[in-house]
Amino acid sequence: MKILGNHFSKILIHLLFWALFVFISLFVFSDFYWKENPFVQYFFILLVIVYTNHQFLLPFFIKKRWYVIYALTITIIAVLATEVYCNYFALCGCSILKCLSDYLWQTLVPIIFFSFVWLLFRYIEKHDEMEYIKKENTEMELQYLKSQINPHVLFNNLNTVYAYSLEKPKETPEMILMLSNNLKHVLYGSNATMVSLQKEIEYIDNYIAFQKIRTAKIKEIAYIKEIDSYGYKIAPLLLITLIENAFKHSAANSKVTIRISVAKGVLECLCTNVINTIKIESEANPIGLKNIRKRLHLIYKGKHRLEVVKNDNYIAKLKIELL
Repeated sequence: MKILGNHFSKILIHLLFWALFVFISLFVFSDFYWKENPFVQYFFILLVIVYTNHQFLLPFFIKKRWYVIYALTITIIAVLATEVYCNYFALCGCSILKCLSDYLWQTLVPIIFFSFVWLLFRYIEKHDEMEYIKKENTEMELQYLKSQINPHVLFNNLNTVYAYSLEKPKETPEMILMLSNNLKHVLYGSNATMVSLQKEIEYIDNYIAFQKIRTAKIKEIAYIKEIDSYGYKIAPLLLITLIENAFKHSAANSKVTIRISVAKGVLECLCTNVINTIKIESEANPIGLKNIRKRLHLIYKGKHRLEVVKNDNYIAKLKIELL
């Protein structure tokens, strides 16, 4: 409904502006009769200039952040268009300065006005999009949170801690601390839209360390990190689903490889494992790849790539441009 409302508002603003602008140009600031007014012919050229700017020039230069170049380009276009109006439509025979002082406003006013309108609606749309992202993010993170505090998951983890306490009681407190820190990150970290990369990696470190204990003598785990800087933000609980899948659907007596690298603001996460075909057909991650793709589209639109390959091995590769 908001999209339709914004679209209708844009049309209404455009129609009202042009009606007022044409009226002023023809009847207020003109000595010509309506049928003889050269502005009538120039008006169609003006429409081309304004909507070329509105549809192509402004979006392109704003995206590139070439603000000064954009201002110079529009100024040159406006001056040249005004000279064309003076010499080929109005035939005023006046000097360049006189021509610009009398007619430049007719070209600049609509360009500036519709540039402002474009920026205004772009801000509104971005704001609405951010609100939608927050809403969707909250819903998906709540689903993930439910999966993490599921009694069955906690039961398995506590069983691991209990079994470890019998075999190596001196090292049990460290396991309890790892489990506690992970639950804390899930409970409180997931409330934020973005968290520090360092905290997210610490959470993954703890998770993998816990898995190494749980799967000792059953699975070989290779965990590689190559991070040039932790000074980035990342959406919380994004990588963990891919990593969980690597453990959850891997065959016994196999190798699980997790590689996380960050270089020049680009994060890559690669998870590979030998597929347990029976288990992967009978179980599924509560969030699943569908929701991961949805989160990526919402938060990292145009700044991510997720590739998943299923054969004898399950390979998931995620690449995102960090914020």
